[in-house]
Amino acid sequence: MLVSYKWLKELVPELTASSAELEQKMSTSGIEVEGVTSPMEGLSKLVVGEILSSEDIPETHLHITQVNVGADEPLQIVCGAPNVRVGMKAIVALVGARIADNYKIKKGKIRGVESLGMLCALDEIGIDEKINPMKHEEGIFEMPADAKVGDSIFPYLDMDDEIIELSITPNRADALSMHGAAWEVGAIYGLPVKLEEKSLTESSVNAADKVSVKVDTDKVPTYKIRLIKGVKIAKSPQWLQNRLMNAGVKPINNVVDVTNYVLMAFGQPLHSFDFDQFGSDEIVVRQAKTDEKITTLDHIERELTPEDIVITANGTPVALGGVMGGADSEITDETTTVALESALFDGTSIRKTSQKFALRSEASSRFEKGVNQGTVREALDFAAAMIVELAGGEVLSGVVESNDYQPALPKVSITLSRVNGALGTDLSLETVEKIFVQLGFGVQVDGENFICEIPSRRWDISIEADLVEEVARIYGYDNLPSTLPVSQNAGELTAMQKFRRKVRSELEAAGLDEVIGYSLVTPEKATEFVGELETTTLMMPMTEDRQTLRATMIPGLLDIVNYNQNRKNADVALYEIGNIFWPNPEDIRPLEIPHLAFALSGHLVDKTYRSKAVPVDFYATKGIVENLLAAYEEVKFIPSANQPGMHPGRTAMVEINGRQAGFVGQIHPATAKKYDIAPTYVATLNLQVMQEEMPAQTVFHDIPKVQAVQRDIALLIDATISHAEVVSVIESSKVKTLQKVELFDIYQGEKLPEGKKSMAYRLTFQPVENSMTDEQIASAVNKITKNLVNQLAAEIR
Repeated sequence: MLVSYKWLKELVPELTASSAELEQKMSTSGIEVEGVTSPMEGLSKLVVGEILSSEDIPETHLHITQVNVGADEPLQIVCGAPNVRVGMKAIVALVGARIADNYKIKKGKIRGVESLGMLCALDEIGIDEKINPMKHEEGIFEMPADAKVGDSIFPYLDMDDEIIELSITPNRADALSMHGAAWEVGAIYGLPVKLEEKSLTESSVNAADKVSVKVDTDKVPTYKIRLIKGVKIAKSPQWLQNRLMNAGVKPINNVVDVTNYVLMAFGQPLHSFDFDQFGSDEIVVRQAKTDEKITTLDHIERELTPEDIVITANGTPVALGGVMGGADSEITDETTTVALESALFDGTSIRKTSQKFALRSEASSRFEKGVNQGTVREALDFAAAMIVELAGGEVLSGVVESNDYQPALPKVSITLSRVNGALGTDLSLETVEKIFVQLGFGVQVDGENFICEIPSRRWDISIEADLVEEVARIYGYDNLPSTLPVSQNAGELTAMQKFRRKVRSELEAAGLDEVIGYSLVTPEKATEFVGELETTTLMMPMTEDRQTLRATMIPGLLDIVNYNQNRKNADVALYEIGNIFWPNPEDIRPLEIPHLAFALSGHLVDKTYRSKAVPVDFYATKGIVENLLAAYEEVKFIPSANQPGMHPGRTAMVEINGRQAGFVGQIHPATAKKYDIAPTYVATLNLQVMQEEMPAQTVFHDIPKVQAVQRDIALLIDATISHAEVVSVIESSKVKTLQKVELFDIYQGEKLPEGKKSMAYRLTFQPVENSMTDEQIASAVNKITKNLVNQLAAEIR
């Protein structure tokens, strides 16, 4: 919305704030100002000149003119415009002037004739083609006859105005008009608003005798027509053309310009028809029929559907309701009788029609967002009176309408304590009442209760919270106190938030860096390391690689590993804590499961002059997992050869107290090649399982008073038996003093039978009170070895 500062000053006469002050004040009170510009910006030395003589240059389209610019001597200017004539007042760019595109006017010779300036068209002084009432080939612009020779052109064309561009949000469509902007400025500064008024004089002829209106759709709450006979179509006066151009609207003629002026003033779209072209005295407003067609004002034939609203005469569409008129009934130079329309149209229907035909007009945009339903008749009468002023004629008596629609004015109540409680203020009853009065609300005060009658121009206000917002913005957001909310209970972290922080600290202590990946990935990556799984996919993703909710975080980590290693950061240790998404059998929405994943690649220790590099391996990765799970009662690592995307011989499933919690292992070489990364080890753990299985408390054990005892045993067993199985048998022997089982040697080779391996374990016994005797130690070892022989067929070496 472009707001003319000059026009605004007319509507708020006591306004003294500059446009720059308005920009700051309005932006901080609820309506953002995009900026303030002036049409004369960048222009200079443009004056009114009168053409004293004009002589043609033979065999050219050029003219040698003598132009009076208020100096001692007239200027000689060569001009090629076809409309140059003696006595005409024009825009003169003097030598040294700056015109559009920062072009500087210099002395020059054209066809050997000296030229000391330039006679200008509007486009040459920066008037945009979209709002320029003249085409360039029509010639130079003729200034008003009363313009004083030698004066600057800017005041005559209102180019010395300042244009305030408002960024209007959908809830404040009331500001899509000069009257709405004036009410807003008046409320902000506490100033009275003086709206334009016109007196309408009607003839004795009844309009209802000439035309009737019928509405056959529920999408049009009201439709009104006035008839004006005997009009004479001509150019609008310069002040009206200036006002429209500064509002971003192209002047057409005196009748059409009035409808556009009222649109900008009231925010109420109007349309003017050439009544004599209707061919009928009945206007019917209805939904279009299938395959029905209309040629709109832009001379494009459009095929209609039943969702479009049309205005018809003699059964033929003459306008797309609320969007654009038809070419067959447009105002022309021959028009003498004008049918002036003012109506309300359903915003949703208008939006669909304008989008379908790509016809977004000033009218359709206002119907989409909403218009002041209380001024439909007022805007119609104002426009009719203004057309008579500018185009002559007479207004026939009465308004022909579908119904006398009047919107119900809502009443919204609020208490002073509610206002102060919501804003944290201590405003008085008088202060809040004054704010409501400034806003133009009807206010009744009952004790500390305010009963506000909301004017029809503020259809965005309907509930108590709206009143709180109005008080806040008029009082000033910067005046509101900065206070913390009062609460009986202090906020604290949830159990999962606390647990995440603990896990994060342990991982960072192990040297890992946190990353945050995308929850949306490709469908292939979403389930790459979990196998076939039902996923959740967006219907309208922004990009193809961000369309499916992840069921694992590992692919995202591998992408980050690739990003780092491609930039010569070979040693990578990363972790991510976030949610993965699994199908929910009880709901269409997926389950969000908190998970941890980390990845190691490169070297644990870099090569130095005295030591070799130590690459990342399975045991380093497993060690980080073991440290994380050190407090749990029972943690098992079970070899797995079937985990998708993982190395079949270097992957283990992780169980906590019998519950599967994740896995740890090496990325399969083929997968690593696909991601273009070095050998990489990963682990993933379910934080929900970890939190639920975490011991409720740490049990303190007395420090032993006696020394521990160690014994070594060596076993010859089948090569297929794992270390975990051996430890399980040893621990199941239930030797109370056994504290630690440690594998310190493993051997497979030529000196052993085929299919066998040797494993050596160190057993640590820790009595609490008394030292163990040799007999007790031997008995414990024998109990363990007996179980190993019986259960694993082990041979004790």
